[in-house]
This record gives sequence, structure tokens and C-alpha cells, in this order.
Amino acid sequence: MFRTKKSTAATTNHKVQRLVVSGRTEAVASSAQQRIYMHENLHFNGSDLSIYNGLFPLQIKRGSVSIEHIRLSLVSVIQQHAVFRTAIRFNPIRNQIEQNIQPLIDNIYSFQHSRGVSTLKQLDHLLTNELTGKYFDVENGKVLRCHVVQRSPENHGESLYEGDLIIFVIHHIAFDLSSYKPFLKAFELACWGNEYQESMLTIPQYIDFALYEQALLADTSAESKMNKARRFWANLMHGYDWDKIRYLIPDEDRIDRHRSGRGYSTTFTITEDVMDAMMLFASTNNVTMFSLSLACYYAFLFKLTNHDDDLCVVSSAANRSEKEIQDMIGVFINLLLYRIKIGLNNTFKHLVQHVQQLSNEILEHASLPYQQIIDSQGKRENNVLPSMFFQYEPLILSMTQKNSIELTVGEGSVVSGYYDRDLNHQNGISLFDMSLTIIHDHHTPSTECFLNCSADIFKHQDDVDLLSKRFQHILTQLFCSSIVDEPINNQRSIPISDLSLNLPEEIEEIQKVIFHRLPTIANEAPASYAQARIWLDERIRFDPDKPQVAIYNMPFVYRLQSGHTLSIKLLHQALQLTINKHPSLHTSLIFDTEINELMQRVIARKDNYTDMFSIIETTYETDEQLNEIVHDEKRNPHLFDLAQGLVFRCHVIYHQQISSNHLLSHKDIIIFNFHHALFDFPSMNIFLRDLNQAYTTGQLTYENNTHLRYLDYAVIEQQMSMTGASMFWLDVLHDCELDQSLSLPFDRYRLANEHRTDRGTSISFDFGQDLSHHFLIHASSNNISLEHLTFAVYFIFIFKLTKGQTDLCLGMNINNNRYRDELKSIIGLFENVIPLRCQLDPHWCFHQLLKHVQEITTKSMKYSYFPLQYILNQHPHISKHAFLDKSLEFKSYKNNNTMMIGDSQIVPGSFSFNNNEDEIVIGIMGIEMAGGIYCPLSPRDPQHRLHALVQQTQGRLVLVHHLTTTKFRNINIDLLSNIRVTLDDLAYIIFTSGSTGTPKAVQVQHKNFIDCINSLTYINSLNKDDTVVQMTRCSFDIHVQEILGTLLVGGTLIMLHPGGTIDF
Repeated sequence: MFRTKKSTAATTNHKVQRLVVSGRTEAVASSAQQRIYMHENLHFNGSDLSIYNGLFPLQIKRGSVSIEHIRLSLVSVIQQHAVFRTAIRFNPIRNQIEQNIQPLIDNIYSFQHSRGVSTLKQLDHLLTNELTGKYFDVENGKVLRCHVVQRSPENHGESLYEGDLIIFVIHHIAFDLSSYKPFLKAFELACWGNEYQESMLTIPQYIDFALYEQALLADTSAESKMNKARRFWANLMHGYDWDKIRYLIPDEDRIDRHRSGRGYSTTFTITEDVMDAMMLFASTNNVTMFSLSLACYYAFLFKLTNHDDDLCVVSSAANRSEKEIQDMIGVFINLLLYRIKIGLNNTFKHLVQHVQQLSNEILEHASLPYQQIIDSQGKRENNVLPSMFFQYEPLILSMTQKNSIELTVGEGSVVSGYYDRDLNHQNGISLFDMSLTIIHDHHTPSTECFLNCSADIFKHQDDVDLLSKRFQHILTQLFCSSIVDEPINNQRSIPISDLSLNLPEEIEEIQKVIFHRLPTIANEAPASYAQARIWLDERIRFDPDKPQVAIYNMPFVYRLQSGHTLSIKLLHQALQLTINKHPSLHTSLIFDTEINELMQRVIARKDNYTDMFSIIETTYETDEQLNEIVHDEKRNPHLFDLAQGLVFRCHVIYHQQISSNHLLSHKDIIIFNFHHALFDFPSMNIFLRDLNQAYTTGQLTYENNTHLRYLDYAVIEQQMSMTGASMFWLDVLHDCELDQSLSLPFDRYRLANEHRTDRGTSISFDFGQDLSHHFLIHASSNNISLEHLTFAVYFIFIFKLTKGQTDLCLGMNINNNRYRDELKSIIGLFENVIPLRCQLDPHWCFHQLLKHVQEITTKSMKYSYFPLQYILNQHPHISKHAFLDKSLEFKSYKNNNTMMIGDSQIVPGSFSFNNNEDEIVIGIMGIEMAGGIYCPLSPRDPQHRLHALVQQTQGRLVLVHHLTTTKFRNINIDLLSNIRVTLDDLAYIIFTSGSTGTPKAVQVQHKNFIDCINSLTYINSLNKDDTVVQMTRCSFDIHVQEILGTLLVGGTLIMLHPGGTIDF
């Protein structure tokens, strides 16, 4: 059947295949036919659309033509070109897809006649139906349809006149875009009768190409064209993760997912300035516009997929290299996979060069059918369909050129292409998840882009329009010098990762938000994101079954200046006015189970609550009593009731007795206590300012109907656009191991299912005068803020503490997130926690780190309005976000702490809650002298540890400080009994740290202790002339020598103040 010719090349010994007329009516389907058949039946079989219809509308330009003449001419074309009556079926016996030429019968094609389609809207609807309608029966050879449309409702004849349409719809399994020109030529010739009617036996048919292709694929020679191509594609696609082929889909079940075929499309034009810069770059760097445009698409996808560095884009090739098939009607188009790996620091220029090299290699092996390419990867059975498509046309194809098509279909009858349809937003189908086609006309010049996206992924037309703007923004950053600070020649040398998808208007999106009183919101609204986080913290992060200590009480303690007084009556009235003005101070938080949402509700007097806040009056005599009262305000979990809106209380503490004249003096204390869910630290300035005005004037003036409330802010916060912020945080945290904790030297690691106790150890220190001076000078001389300098030092500290970890992500507490002036007069919770990620280079000098920290902090703060919950939701696969366990915060405040209420000055009170070490010494010596056995316990230890240690010792009595009684409420305290002590009796019990397991009790006898001290005295390690500084906590055994040993030999013991060890 095929003529053979011996090759003259010495290195080859394989047959040269030729395309010949076979006369066959049955054969294996071509690779392109098989691909389309399988995709339609596997991926789109559930779709109510036809995704492989090709639409080609023509319009009568001059003259007229009879409808019957059109039909007969079409029949002639079908007769002449057998591909229009070729059935494609799966043969289960041979387990292959085959093609079978059918006889010419009436129902082998579809012909329809419509009248009265007069308006553009009606015509557009008709064309859309033709494009998406299921008119074909591929398995029976019905692949062509003609619909003639008489526009005028008054035309009842059987002829088409000027303005009427001839619409051809052809299934892609029989037709590609390159077939359009030969089809029109064949149709035009058929319209002129039998003047050009070759015998079917003399014209190569599409089935002959399928046989020719099969012969090429069957060539087993190692150096055959197809086998070379197979090796190339196997190497290119080796190791590619085909399971992520639809990785733009947000859900996890992405493999073999059926597609609806529906899509959204948009068209846009690349500006002339950008296009000129692109062409200049292509010319200067000796790359094609295809490679340059594809590189731009890669850069766009790299950012869109959150820095996916292994990208695979499919493009099409006409695949008509042989002269015999250049004018043949059929489907020859092949899909080529352009896979590229992008390095983290790859520049755009490097990417373009890589793409150009890849393109050259692919074009050498473009003839291997797509089915064979995926077959080498073991994916032919699934017939995977790539996710992203790209096409660049250097010239607008003749089918899309206005007025470039003219056919003479009869005497004086001329037909031309129909182009009055607006293609923007018109295409209702999508074969790929995302496809970009760029068509550039060198003659106009103009560059049109068509972006088409699957409705399975992108739910709205607006989403696709937004994507097109982001792609244009990428082009602008690369080819327009006005968008970035870098010179135009350096822009292509910046890392691709530094490009941004955020549009200029999104960067400033927060400035477009208008905060105002919402008349539709009465007294109830969803809680703010900050409130929801606090509310969940109390119930989830910390043990909800053991609320022994409050973690979100905010007591502010004040004293009056000496000689000043304050009227309790006026204070009560002023508080009432202040509470009335700020609804946050009488707002409840309740979880609504019906709508599954946390709600806030303003509580008013009409809600049967006698008071929206409480004033408590108590007395104290000693500092210990005052400390205990203040401590209770901070730690008591029962002071507030969020569900009832009781979130504020005022505690007046009189010295010795309640004042008979209802005046507070300088020895009295005022505590304003708030629940943090409705109040933050900056709110205190607003509270005191209004309290002072209310106390002084007896009124607070504000317009209740227009006054902006926290309630309004919470609603607007949930409605405002955060697209720019969302993309920023996705970009910043890409490839960050958010669930991996930093390697810090913990004494003990929290178990995965362990609740937080809320207890901790904190220290405070200052830099000292000299270090503070140098610190300020460095910040000033380097034009950097103290905040950024502090953060840089902290990152160095963490870097050293973790023994060289370079990717550091910490939680940055934003304690005043009032990013708009309108919010600065509202009492409420305006806090957020955002991740601050520092990827430092160990080889940096401090100045480089400082610059990096300044940059990342400034950018992160710009998007600090993006709620923490949203950031966490962007990473749903992570259950525990480790960055929340390490935080940093910078607070700046003025030294003037004096505030006024009326004519009286109040100042913050300061109190210490630390145990006095001398009392510990007294307790130890008292127990020993009474003949008891003591076991020292540290109040810094968690409650569960303290309880376990007490259980081990089986102690009957616990000697506690009045500030630590809450840790031992469940322990029965019995009376002491008379004890006789011998040297063999136990003196004390001390526990190991427990770092290797459960803490172990070590029992020390009196004899052991005395012998130890005597030995120290014998070697003169301790004597009566020594002065010993007590440094060690009582729960470590060395404290015995420091305390009892020193006192027993008559030495001098110095007890440091609490926290005094850090002074050394």
C-alpha cells in the first residue's frame, strides 16, 4: 500500500513513509480523533454542553442565493470530503477507537432554516446555542450542521438576501482551524456546480492520513522520528506530578473529576507601550514572541499558584508539516506539553531564555501525538487533560480578519465573514481550566488577548475579569518603567517571586472603605474577627473545663495624687454617661447555634438589666490585702459574664474604712476592669477622656443616630474587599512550614492534645542608660524606627537560640489596629495577630538584616487588617500553626502617666505579686526547727505538676503565701502534731526537674544534711565571716547550702528582691 524508498543516510535503516490514496473506508481513528473522542466521553460526558463545536458564521454581503442551493452545495462538499460523514466508535473486540466512512444519506448532516431573527440580541442568543448545542452524533458520522437565518421577519421566500446568515457548525473531531480555508474553497466551488468535481478515488482523504500516521508510529527503528520524539517527551515529563493536573481547583478531590464544560471568557488589549517594549526585548535577546509571551504566562501562573515551581502548560500545533495535508480538511492539531521548573530566585530574563530553549526542542518533536506523549507517562488510560492552555498567533488568522473573507456563491452573490458579535464575555464553554490566547497583528498593529476559564473553578465572570487585570499588571511590571522603582533595563532582572499580582487599587483597597453608621443595624450584628478570636481562645486554646484563672481580664489601677479628692457620686454619674456613649461596654457575645455564628448584642436597660455595669466598694488595711484584691481583679474568671453583656466593672478600694463623705483620697484605689473581648489598651485613653468630660461637665454630647459604633465597624469589616491582602499573605507564606515549631531550648514540650494552663514566667529588664543611648543613636543615624531595630535584634536572638534556623516566622501582635481615623474614637477591640516571616541569610551583615526586617515589617503592617482567621484558613491542611506560639510586640508610650478626672489627678498604681524570699527562709527554718520535713515547691510550676508532687510526698500540710493560695485550694490542711527528731529522720524532700520523665523525689536525712555542712566548714568553704547571696530557687537543692548552711555557720545571708538575679 505504501511505496518505500531506501534511505541514502548511512546512519539510518528505516522506511520513509508516504501519504497515498488508500480507498479505505475503515481504519483506526487518528491520534487527534482518539484524543477528542476520549476527552468528550471521559471528562465531559456529564455536561449539558457540547465543548467541541466549531462555529463559522457567514453573511450575505451582496446579491441573493437560494436556500436550496446552499443545501445542495453543502451535500456536494460532504460527498467530496468523507471526513464529514465519518463515524468514530470504540470497538470493544479490537479494544481500539476506529473511524468508519458512512454513506451519504439525508440524516448524515443537519440543516435548519430560521426566520425573523431581527435583533442583535436574538442573533447572539442563536449563535450561542449553535456553539454549545448538542447537535451531533459522532458515533454515527453526523458532524456537520448548517443553519441559514433570514433576519427580516417579512422575508417568507426561500432565498437569502443581504444581511442574512449562513452558519456552519462543525464538530472538532472532523475539523480544525486550519481546515477553515480549504472548507470555504470547497464550498465555493460546490456552489458553482460540477465545474470542479474530482473523483473521490483521486483525492487523499483524512482516513488516508490516519493510516499514514499509524505507519509512522509503528516504525520500530531506534532513530525513527517518532521514537526520537518518544525519548524526548519521556525525559521532559519524567517525575511530573500528574495528580495535580487540576491544581487550580481548591478542593482535594481533583483527579478524574468530571468537567461541566462551562466557562467564562474575557478579552483585553495589551497596550501599545507594553507591546513595543516586549517586541524590543524579543529582538534584543533573540527570542520569539511566542517564547516571550509564554514566559509572561508562566510568571503569572507562578504567582497565581502560590509559587508552584513545576508548571506544565499545553499549547497547540497545526501539525501540517507535510505538503499533502496542508489543504486537507480534518483534525490534525496536536497538543504539546510545555513543562518548566522555576527556581526561587530565577529572574524573568533567565525564564525567557529557558522557555526559548524548551520551545526549540519541543518543535523538533512536535509530531508525536499527545496520546503517545501521555502514554510514555502511563497516563493514557486516564486520558489526562491538561489544566492550562496557551496560544500565540503572530498574525490574526484569516477567519478572524474583518472583511478578509469573500466567497462568490452564485451570479452576483457574495458572502463574507460575520464579525459584528462582541466576543467579550460571550464564550460559555471552556475546555481547559484556564486558557490564554494572544493574537498579534503586525499590520494594525494591535494585540488582543482572550482569557477563558472553567466555571468549575472560577464561579463568577468578575473573577475572570480580575484575572485578566492581574495578567496585564504582570506585563506592566515587566515592561513599563513607571510601575516600579527599578530602571526599565533592570526590571527583567528582578526575581519572578518579587512580582506582584496585587493591582494598584487593591494595594490601597483599605482606603476605599467608608466606615459610617449603619441605619439597618439596630443592636445586633456578627462579632468582629478580633472578638471571635478572643472568644474561641477562652473556650478552645485554654482548658474550658478548668477556668481557674482569667486570661482576658484588663484591670487598670489608679491612685489619686496626694491632696486630691474624687466624688463617688459624680464618678458614678460620669461612668453611666460614658457607658451609654460606648455600646461596647454593655455588649454581649453569644454563639447563635441556629446560624452557627458568634453574635454581639448591645444590652440596654429595657432588656431587664438593672445595671449595665457594677461598682464594688471594699476596704483594705495592709499591702498584702490590697495585693490580693488587685490580684483577684486580674485572675478571677467569674467577674464578667459575656453572655449577659457584663464586661465592665469599677472597684473602689478604701483605705481602712469606707469614706463617710463619699470622697476618695490619695490612699484609696480605683480599679477600672474590662473584659478584653470588648476593650483594648488604646481604648483606655478614649475611656478616660470621656470620663473626664462627663465628670467635669455632667454630660457627653454626641449624635446617637449618626455616632459610629463598634457594631458598625464589625459589619463593615466583614463586607469590605480584602482581595489584595489575601494575595499578599498567600505570597508571603508560600512554602513556609507553618506547622513546624522553632527549635527552641524548652524544658518541656507541650503535648499535641494538651490544653494551655495560661500560666507562665515573665521577666522585665531595661537596657540601662548607656545601651539605651547607643540604641537610640543607631536608630536615628540609620533612619530606622526603634520598632524595626528591636525586631532585627530579636530575630538575631532567635536565630542564635535555634542554632541557625534561617526561616523564622513569629506572631506579631498588633495592639492598635485602628487603621482609619474614624476608628480612633471608638472603644472596642481592634487587635490582630499576623505572621512576620524573616528569611535571613547567615552571611548578611547587620545592616542588610535591618533593611530586610524594615521591608517585611512595613509590608506586613500595610495588610494588618487581614484577620488572623483568614490567614489560617488559607492553609486548611495545617491544624496547628506554630508561629502563634512565639510572638513579638512593640509598644511605644509617653512618660507622662498623669491623667485628670475633673480637677483631680490620678496616676497608675503599681503592685508586685511575687513571693518574698525572706518568708520562704522563715518557712524552711520553722519547719526544720519544729522537726518537720519540708519539700520546697516553686509557684512558677504548672498546677498539675504541683498537685502531682504533693501527692507523691503525701504531705498533710502546705505552707503557702497568701498570693499563692489559689494553687492549693483542693488540698486539706491538717494541724501539726508533736514530733521527736533523730538524725535518721528526713530533713527535706526535693524533686528532680523531670526533664527525662516524671519528677523523682530525693529524700535527705538530717544526718546527711549536717555531715554536708560540717564538711563544707571543715574545708573552709563556709565560715562565719562569709557573706552569701541567695541566688537559687527553693525547688533546687543548692538552696539548702545557700540558706541553712550559711545561717548555721553564722555567716551573713543576702536575700535578693524578686527577679534580682537578672541584675548580675
